[in-house]
Amino acid sequence: MIATVLYFVLFRSAVVEGAWSPWAEGSGSGGQCFCEAFLPNSTFPIGELISLEKTAVEINYKLELEISKVEMYEVKLQIYIAKITNLTVLIELMEHDPDAYNELQLEEVKIKIKQVEALIVELKASIQTSSTVLISIREQISVVIAVLTQLEITYDKNLVLVTRREYIILQQKLEECETRHNEIFNPNIGICNHGGIRRISKPIISQLNAHLSGGYIYGGWGKDTKPLPGSENMYWYSASSDTLVSRITQYSDYYKLIMRQAFKTHELYVANRYDWRGLGNNYVVRENTLYFQYRSPFSMGKLNMTSSTIANRVIPKASAQFSYHYSGNQNLDFAADESGLWVTYATDESKGKLVLGKINEQSFQVEEVWQTSIYKPSVGNTFMVCGVMYATRSVDSKTEEIFYTFDTRTEQESYVSVPFEKFQEFYAYLDYNPTDQKLYMFNNGYYVTYHVWFNYEGSKDKLFIDE
Repeated sequence: MIATVLYFVLFRSAVVEGAWSPWAEGSGSGGQCFCEAFLPNSTFPIGELISLEKTAVEINYKLELEISKVEMYEVKLQIYIAKITNLTVLIELMEHDPDAYNELQLEEVKIKIKQVEALIVELKASIQTSSTVLISIREQISVVIAVLTQLEITYDKNLVLVTRREYIILQQKLEECETRHNEIFNPNIGICNHGGIRRISKPIISQLNAHLSGGYIYGGWGKDTKPLPGSENMYWYSASSDTLVSRITQYSDYYKLIMRQAFKTHELYVANRYDWRGLGNNYVVRENTLYFQYRSPFSMGKLNMTSSTIANRVIPKASAQFSYHYSGNQNLDFAADESGLWVTYATDESKGKLVLGKINEQSFQVEEVWQTSIYKPSVGNTFMVCGVMYATRSVDSKTEEIFYTFDTRTEQESYVSVPFEKFQEFYAYLDYNPTDQKLYMFNNGYYVTYHVWFNYEGSKDKLFIDE
């Protein structure tokens, strides 16, 4: 690049000389000939530009190091969560039956607690160090940008442009690193000023379902997407060995879920009394109400788990003939996000292409409908984030992919590729929860979650170049 800059310097000198006709000829006194040549008033500081390039290399190295640290933090957080969960379960077992454990075992648990505490302290210190480094890098880039701006004003802009573009790339990389860092430790819950999903974490496996049965592969789990006051930590779970939905169980918090200590179970069928059962596994809980596919008649169903009352509503033209790729009877798929409650389905009229509907929660009716171009039986699952529908499909036995989005605000559809890892090949449930910005999957009977990263616009106005 320096050779290019030198070329620009020489080229500019030649152009300037030609433009100003610098040569003046004549004869002086004494018969001497003379000529005058125009020279630029200032010499381009090529050494300073070389120094800025070296600084760019150093900053790039620091950024690559910090990006690798952020990736390491993600992995460590998953490991720490698993350690804390296992330790919590062990302590609970010891509290219930302290006589079953000897002093050596108690001492081992104390050591594990201290190890986890040390790990947390270490991670916290690393995070603080990374934050300080990122601030330092941003300040360093700001100083360089100011120097480049001054060089553009004082000298030739074209000579500085190549180096400035290198710093644009560094600035964007810094924005990316800071965004990933902030999204892990300071997520913008409830905020939709982003450009959609950019990346999904590796699967975080909590444990096998509450029935401890590998046969219970049809089901779902998660948190209330709009919890009532005092229920912010509540979890729910429902599963079966087939697609019939017969009950839903609630847990006061994550600890109780892992320990299988439910505080309430709602039966959707009692012989000789009522039959509220559903089909499929694409339900969602919102304001302590379960929204699900009602079995008979084929319709939307909702169970108010506070009052134990039920209601159902038929969706005009909705068909029971088009399910998702992984299992049958997934004809109505409910989802909730920052903007409300949704349902996806297909119709005979649409020839199986997926239809998206917005549900009015007060009247329990579909109040607005959008037609998409994707064939529902080819889709693995769908979920909603900030008014945008995301559709997934299988890539291979270990990989799923978000391949399609539909934005209800702009009515724009897009084909994308956001791959993510599956714990096991088959899954019956996938939904997004706006309260923690996580994806919840019921993967072959296991509780699985994913962190979600969004596209946020960087401060590109600071680096604007007028071409």
